[in-house]
Amino acid sequence: MRYLLQVDFPHNGPFGDELTAAMADLAKDIAHEKGLISKLWTENETEKEAGGIYLFETMEDATRYLQKHTERLESFGYSNIRGKLFVVNEALSALSIPAS
Repeated sequence: MRYLLQVDFPHNGPFGDELTAAMADLAKDIAHEKGLISKLWTENETEKEAGGIYLFETMEDATRYLQKHTERLESFGYSNIRGKLFVVNEALSALSIPAS
């Protein structure tokens, strides 16, 4: 099984290339998180939100990371951080992959 963590929070900027430059070191650090398979960084400038979609090997790793990341975001001054944990239905997900 794999486990998905969805995190989002209000974010007034930067976005796009400026966000990439500002968060490059953090992205490299996150890449070494225990049990992390992948992360997609998300941003919505219109709605003033940012966050990410994470795929973990275990629920324990995902839960631990949500706590760590929430504390880190709060230390950056963010609030109203929303985190949701899901079990990935891999059988249905495999059926949803477009044929090449």
